[in-house]
Amino acid sequence: MENKKVRVRFAPSPTGPLHIGGVRTALYNYLFAKKNNGDFILRIEDTDSSRFVPGAEEYIIKSLKWCGIEFDEGVSEGGPYSPYRQSERKEIYLKYAQELVNNNYAYYAFDTSEELDSIRKEYESRGQTFNYNYQVRTKLKTSLNPQYANYEELIKNGANWVIRFKIPENTTIKMFDLIRGEIEVNSSTLDDKVLFKSSDMLPTYHLANIVDDHLMKITHVIRGEEWLPSLPLHILLYKSFGWEKEMPQFAHLPLLLKPDGKGKLSKRDGDRLGFPVFPLHWTDPTTAEEIKGYDDYGFLPEAFINFLALLGWNPGTEQEIFSKEELIQVFSLDRISKSGAKFDFDKARWFNQQYIMKKSNSQLADLFHTYIKENNIYASREYLEKVCSVIKERIVLLTDFWNQASFFFVDPNEYDNDSVKKKWKEPAISTVKEIKDKLICINNFSAEVIKDIIHKYADEKNINLGLIMPALRISIVGGLFGPDLTTIMEMIGKEATIRRIDKAILTINVN
Repeated sequence: MENKKVRVRFAPSPTGPLHIGGVRTALYNYLFAKKNNGDFILRIEDTDSSRFVPGAEEYIIKSLKWCGIEFDEGVSEGGPYSPYRQSERKEIYLKYAQELVNNNYAYYAFDTSEELDSIRKEYESRGQTFNYNYQVRTKLKTSLNPQYANYEELIKNGANWVIRFKIPENTTIKMFDLIRGEIEVNSSTLDDKVLFKSSDMLPTYHLANIVDDHLMKITHVIRGEEWLPSLPLHILLYKSFGWEKEMPQFAHLPLLLKPDGKGKLSKRDGDRLGFPVFPLHWTDPTTAEEIKGYDDYGFLPEAFINFLALLGWNPGTEQEIFSKEELIQVFSLDRISKSGAKFDFDKARWFNQQYIMKKSNSQLADLFHTYIKENNIYASREYLEKVCSVIKERIVLLTDFWNQASFFFVDPNEYDNDSVKKKWKEPAISTVKEIKDKLICINNFSAEVIKDIIHKYADEKNINLGLIMPALRISIVGGLFGPDLTTIMEMIGKEATIRRIDKAILTINVN
C-alpha cells in the first residue's frame, strides 16, 4: 500500500440534492488526495434505480465545481477506468457475484418480498426478530436448501432471484479504521446481505462498491460513519475475492450534527432554524419546490469550504482562516474527530464575513454588480468600488449588499419606524432644516467640510451632536444605520443630500 499512488473516490447516489455532509466527505477526499499527490475520482453509484431523481447527478457535479473541488477522473472528466457511472457498468458485476456463488461465499435465494414479510410478522408475533442468516438460509428458498437442489431449473424458467453473501458463522472480524482504530465484530450479529438482483440485473451497493473500488485501484475509502456497519461485510467480500492485499484503508467520518448536537443534521433542521443544508439552489423535479442553497444566501464558496473543513477536523493550531491551498498542506486524517460535529450557522456567517473583508474593492465590485443590475441602477465602476470600500466591513453575506448600500444609489422611499419614533422629533427636525441651509452654501462638498460645518453649528447653538446626527441620518439613509454619515453625503453629492433632507421633512409623519 505504501508504494501505491493514493487514489480516493467520492461516490454519491443521484437520489436528490447533495447535502453539505456529502460536500464535506468530498472535500476531505479531495484534500487527502492532493496532500498525497494522489488522484480524486467522482463515481456515481446509481444502481438503485427506484430512488433515482432527475437532475441530481448534474446538481452534484455543479455543486462540487462551485466549491472548487476538482476531479482527476469521473463521470464528467472521463479517465482510464471509465465508465464512472455504475448503471453503465452493469455487465461487470454479475460475473463477480457468480464467482462468489461458485466458491461457496454466496448463494441464490428465491424468496419473494411477500414471503419474507410474512416470515417477519411470524417472528414478531413470537417477540423475535427475523434475520436472514446462517440459522435460516438452509431452510428457506435458497440454493443451500436441499429441497432446492434444482435451483438452476428455477433460474432457467424465469423465477426471480437474488444472490446473497454467505456470512460465516461465529467468526471474529477484525478491522482497522484510520480514525477509530481497531474494531472487532462477531459475524453472528450480521445478516446475509443481497449482492445482486435479477429483477433489474443490477448489483446492490455492497457488491458494486467493492468491485469498482478494486478495479479502479482505490487505496483509501473515506466516507461517512453511516457506512461503518457495512465495513464487516466489505472486509469479508475483499477476503472472499482474494483481494485482501489490495484492500483499501478505511476512514469513517463523524456525523454533522444538529446545532443542539442531538442527532444528524437534516433539511428539516435548516427549514426550522432558517439556514441552508444544500450548497446550491435546488428545484425539486417532482414537487417544483424551490430550496435555497448557500449560493442563494450569499456565501462565497471559499468561505463555505473553509467552514466545512473545520466541522470535524482541526489543524492543531488556533488558525481558522485557510485558503484551499493551505488546507491541502495541513490536512491529515489523524486530526479528524471521532465524535460528531455540531453545525453552527453563525460561525458559517462569520467565515463569510472574514472572506468578504479580505476581498479587494475591485473583486467586491464584480460580486455586487449583479445586485446593482437587479435594481436597474447604473453606477460607474469607480463609484461602485468606492461604495465597496466604505461598506465591506458591514457585509456578512453578499445578499446584505443592497440593504447596506442602497442609499448610495437611490433616495430612501420609506423610513424605519422605530428610528423615526426615537429620533425624528423637535427640536431635531428644526436643526436638520437649519443645517440644510448651511449645506446649500458649501462649494467644496467633502466629508471633512460637512463635518466641520455641523460641528460649528452644534457649538454655536450649544446643541449635542446626539440630537442632530440621528435625525440627519434618517433623512439621508432612511434609518439609524450605515457607515460614516458625512462620507455618505459626500459620495451621493450635494444635490441628492439637499433633496433627501427636503423629502424627509415633507414626508415623515410626526405623531
